[in-house]
Amino acid sequence: MSETASKAPGVPDANRWKALVFIALAQLMVVLDATIVNIALPSAQQDLGISDGNRQWVVTAYALAFGGLLLFGGRIADLWGRKRAFVVGLVGFAAASALGGAATSGAMMFGARALQGVFGALLAPAALSLLAVMFTDARERAKAFGIYGAIAGGGGAVGFILGGVLTEYLDWRWTFFVNIPFAIIAAAGAYFVIREPEGSRNRSPLDIPGVVLSTLGLVSLVYGFTRAESDGWSDSMTIGLFVASAVLLLAFVVTEARVKAPLLPLRVITDRNRGGVYLSLGLAIIAMFGTFLFLTYYLQVVKGYSPIQSGFAFLPMVAGMITGSTQIGTRLMTRVAPRLLMGPGFLVAAAGMFLLAQLEMGSTYVSLVLPAMVLLGLGMGTAFMPAMSLATQGVEPRDAGVASAMVNTSQQVGGAIGTALLNTIAASATTSYITDHIATAANGQQRQLVQLQGMVEGYTSAIWCAVGILVVAAAIALTLVNAGRPGSGTAAAGAGAEDDVAVPVVAH
Repeated sequence: MSETASKAPGVPDANRWKALVFIALAQLMVVLDATIVNIALPSAQQDLGISDGNRQWVVTAYALAFGGLLLFGGRIADLWGRKRAFVVGLVGFAAASALGGAATSGAMMFGARALQGVFGALLAPAALSLLAVMFTDARERAKAFGIYGAIAGGGGAVGFILGGVLTEYLDWRWTFFVNIPFAIIAAAGAYFVIREPEGSRNRSPLDIPGVVLSTLGLVSLVYGFTRAESDGWSDSMTIGLFVASAVLLLAFVVTEARVKAPLLPLRVITDRNRGGVYLSLGLAIIAMFGTFLFLTYYLQVVKGYSPIQSGFAFLPMVAGMITGSTQIGTRLMTRVAPRLLMGPGFLVAAAGMFLLAQLEMGSTYVSLVLPAMVLLGLGMGTAFMPAMSLATQGVEPRDAGVASAMVNTSQQVGGAIGTALLNTIAASATTSYITDHIATAANGQQRQLVQLQGMVEGYTSAIWCAVGILVVAAAIALTLVNAGRPGSGTAAAGAGAEDDVAVPVVAH
């Protein structure tokens, strides 16, 4: 099937479910990559001679390129066509992964990770916007986004398992090479199976000032939080990055309100439903990402789990996410309003986080960590699915790529903020505890115990903060999101006239 093949608007694509397989596979690859490299990082650092000060760039180079270029990637998908952007993104991601796996120096590794981020920023919004324009029936849309939401939420935890297995039994380089077969299968499948609706491209000229301002603003924001984690919040460079980010993003908003063909049409984010989704989803990711990190360290350092054991310990959360997304969310999405899934979902996740806040050195996995993970997974899975769907619901077809990019941007920026913010809180609480108690330690063994106890105190302090963030996310979802249930004919109060044009393409 040729690249230009398309289908008539409003007619469901016969191959849409086959297409979903390849879109989901690509999404899994991108989400896995966010965590799989973390497990391999100590081995890679040793092999390539990367200093402790520079090792953060293995994660940061990817996050900066991915987070900074997402809006640009979404706009390119709308301009080129989502299928073409999707295939190019996959091929580029595979090439960058091959480069990372073959890295012989720290600089080569950092470059490969940045390149992965560039192609990921093209691939991720193209994948989500393809779903948005291919699945038009409310019930089918619920199922498709249920599967996509489960992968988006649970894929990161699967990355811990796969990273542990590959690093322990093969070599850290395979955490990169494993992307290549994923990408080839997804690209080949997409090329032959996916067809886009006619007339869904946005062929307006590219908004260059918007591209420059949004990219620099988002890069400054992500890097500011990364520096805050390593150098502290009062560091002059950290403050300077935050100020620069605020100025650049404000200039971006002013520019978008004035230019004829904006990179991010403000109608996409000023709709109260989509705005509520982006905000609540970003907050939920802040809470989750930091917790992933703390649990990994708690299981490995405090409880003595191996990388593989700690990876498998996350499986109940993945199972909970899949159940919440594909069973609870999908079955209820066409029966109740999205806020009645998102709000309670975030609250159930907050209950799981509340359990984790009770962690102690002697806590057992079965009695505390396991039920907490199941609740976290169920809550997040139930909330993620309608959030993913609502984020692209009612947008004009020509805006689907940018609306999808905003979902990924809220997740990526949320992940960067979460890791930095919660790590800083944890480190401060740990230092405070050790300072207060180390003097009473009589010998080396007791000092080690104080240090371990200090780590646990730090984790629980940060997790309490995550509980509060999830409660706020639930409150935002319940108050801002006011769309009726899909297919009910209930128009969102915040929807503009431009949304109504899109009814045949993306179901309300």
